[in-house]
Amino acid sequence: HSAGSSVSKRGGAMLFSVGVFLALVLNLLQVQRNVTLFPPDVISSIFSSAWWVPPCCGTAAAMIGLLYPCIDSRLGEPHKFKREWSSVMRCVAVFVGINHASAKVDFANNVQLSLTLAALSIGLWWTFDRSRSGFGLGVCIAFLGTLATQLLVYNGVFQYTSPDFLYIRSWLPCIFFAGVITMGNIGRQLALYEYKFIQEKSHQD
Repeated sequence: HSAGSSVSKRGGAMLFSVGVFLALVLNLLQVQRNVTLFPPDVISSIFSSAWWVPPCCGTAAAMIGLLYPCIDSRLGEPHKFKREWSSVMRCVAVFVGINHASAKVDFANNVQLSLTLAALSIGLWWTFDRSRSGFGLGVCIAFLGTLATQLLVYNGVFQYTSPDFLYIRSWLPCIFFAGVITMGNIGRQLALYEYKFIQEKSHQD
């Protein structure tokens, strides 16, 4: 049991690290294109990111990554679709690509961009997940994340250069959804590794 809990802690730490790394990389993409603007007094890191953004993303990533396997086991649906690290790495690459598209590709209007990113995000779920629990959780967390971002922008913590959906960009929920699916995939893969580790440990004992 202690072996399992130590793997869980390592899994949580790894998910946190991945979340922080992706936050820094993706924020660099957005800031380069002037999609997000932070007030000059909070630009305190080399990545032109507010200091609280990466830890928040890391914490969210760890929670989402640990939540997915828990929900799978509660529903009695062990997730077996595309369970290998190469698939997880491709999922991360596609997620970064979707973010890259949101920052770099020029579309005629924001509706066109939002619809394209929505299609890409659902495509990401269909290619790497396909579970109803994954889709439902992705939609719920995307909604909550979008709401939280609206509140942050409303309170002047940061701003979007040309908001078209209340205070934010209309494609943001698609990015949140794709991010949730990606972190859920990593979490499930780590849970599978942990399960194998415990099985091997019990065989040795």
